[in-house]
Amino acid sequence: MAYYTKLGFTFDEPWEGFYAIGRIDGLELHLKAADKNEEDRQCRRDREHLDAAAGVDGVEAFYDRCVANGVTIVRALAATEWGTKDFYISDPDGYIISFGGR
Repeated sequence: MAYYTKLGFTFDEPWEGFYAIGRIDGLELHLKAADKNEEDRQCRRDREHLDAAAGVDGVEAFYDRCVANGVTIVRALAATEWGTKDFYISDPDGYIISFGGR
């Protein structure tokens, strides 16, 4: 939760200590504590497989906020062949999340 708070998300108290919902500009991010398998995490990082993707209004400004807050950028903000822009981050647990927008 602390990591995503740096991105601007706000959280209520976690439910039973393992589930929390972060909110920013109409976007909800649901976090759930779960066991990690490091081999699987490394495979996902190596192949840029996504654990989650979210659409964001003002993706350029959100990208700038992430960079300014020291977020690990896996793939920089770039235009896609389907007419949007997106970027990938990796959180401290190795989860890869794409944020994109028009």
